[in-house]
Amino acid sequence: MTTITSYSQSAIAETSAKIIALEKAALDKWNQGDPGGYIDLSADDVVYFDPYLEQRLDGLQALKNYYEPIKGQINARYEMLNPKVQLVNEMAVLTFNLISYEGERVIKWNCTEVYRLEKNDQWKIVQTHWSFIKPELK
Repeated sequence: MTTITSYSQSAIAETSAKIIALEKAALDKWNQGDPGGYIDLSADDVVYFDPYLEQRLDGLQALKNYYEPIKGQINARYEMLNPKVQLVNEMAVLTFNLISYEGERVIKWNCTEVYRLEKNDQWKIVQTHWSFIKPELK
C-alpha cells in the first residue's frame, strides 16, 4: 500500500484528478440507471446519508439493497460544479455541487465523498453524504 503523508503539488493535482474521474465515471453510470459504478467504488464498510433516508446506511450490502429498486429508474444528465479534493494521509475528501436534469425536473445537490486508499492502491468510498442545495423548509 502506498503511504502518503505529505503531498507534492503534482501529487495533489494527480490524485485530485483521479478521484474526480472516479466520481464522474460512477455518476455517468448512475445517470443512465446503473448504480453499479457506486457499488464498485464503495468499500465494504461504507456509510451513506441522503435526504430520502431517515438514518444512515451502514455497509456495502445495505447500500446494494437500497440501490436495487433504483436500477433502470434514472435517466438524467448532470453538471458537476466546484469539485474540490482535500488529501490527508490515505484519505481524500471530495466535495462538489451537482445539478441533475431529469426532463423538466432540476435537482440541486451538495455532495461529500470520503475516499480511502486501500491496501491494493485502489481508492474506495467510505462515507457518502448527499443533501439538497437550499431545500424548501416547511
